[in-house]
Amino acid sequence: MNDASGEPCPRSVEELEDHLSRPPEHVVQTLATLDGDLILLGVGGKMGPTMARMARRAFDAAGLRRRVIGVSRFSTPGLREKLSSWGVETISCDLLDAQAVRNLPDAPLVVSMSGFKFGASANPGLTWAMNCYLPMLVSERYARSRIVAFSSGNVYGMVELPAGLVDSAHNSHNAATSSGVPSSEWPTVTGVGSRESDALRPDGEYAMTAVGRERMYSYASQRWGFPLALLRLNYATELRYGVLVDLARQVASGEPVELAMGFVNVIWLRDANAMALQALRCAEQPAAILNLAGREFLSVRQVCQKMARSMNREPVFFGEESTSALLNDGVAAYQQLGEPQTDIETMLRWTADWVQQGGENAGKPTRFQVRSGRF
Repeated sequence: MNDASGEPCPRSVEELEDHLSRPPEHVVQTLATLDGDLILLGVGGKMGPTMARMARRAFDAAGLRRRVIGVSRFSTPGLREKLSSWGVETISCDLLDAQAVRNLPDAPLVVSMSGFKFGASANPGLTWAMNCYLPMLVSERYARSRIVAFSSGNVYGMVELPAGLVDSAHNSHNAATSSGVPSSEWPTVTGVGSRESDALRPDGEYAMTAVGRERMYSYASQRWGFPLALLRLNYATELRYGVLVDLARQVASGEPVELAMGFVNVIWLRDANAMALQALRCAEQPAAILNLAGREFLSVRQVCQKMARSMNREPVFFGEESTSALLNDGVAAYQQLGEPQTDIETMLRWTADWVQQGGENAGKPTRFQVRSGRF
């Protein structure tokens, strides 16, 4: 099965990771214009490995002998060896250890992905330390560098949905019931998702510390004068992890899908990797604030209906769509980061096929359905 560019669906983890780490030409050009080595802090998470490999491949494509260094505690077996095989140097480090952070090597380019979300309500002390104390350690160590730091769309809180968006999901359900073929059109509504200029309304311990993380990086940028970009991500997905994987697994198993969080944004991980590396060029002082999100506002009901058809299944739902959802408007950032290249239809086909074939799963549900702010 091919996507819009004619690329076949990955059939193995190796093919998937090759795809997710393939740098677009504009990323090669951007990294070629920036001086120095690149260090990725928290490289052991969901995005880090393929982003590090993408950077390595981009430097190689540009003919530059630059170091790409990945820092993590490396709790996942085999990850350090895999990164090394890709040409990424690795350093095992607890980023809450101030002396260990001070001992990290110099790097003019920094991508910081460290953070703590799941378990935040049960362990608030660690949550505040990881999300607010750690940024100051990183900033002090790399006060002469260019820093891109990940944040979260949770800082905005949920937005109210226009009636037309909610009605479109119900109409899709009615069309599926009457004809068996729901509409293939995704809702196109402007002015719905949170924008970079919107006031922040964090809900819950995690979201509050996500705001704190931004404030600490911003303060440090002002104090030491380094250029900074903050990326408010909402939600990266690939074939082993993400909102679409969560929904596909529920559809495949016949598990009822909750509809209260009735709409979501997703962005393909390769696109998110490329945009994050591109953001190194956008870092400035005061900090650049950039939403990292897909273009479409996806109906959870429609997503499940589409994937169910390809699986020859019947989705089971419970509840109704609420009149609010966590949605980011990522369009403004496309001018600086480039537009996502992977369309939603490709993501749905690939995800349904991967799950149906029993492809590897990361075992880390996104819990995107949570409306209480408690993670």
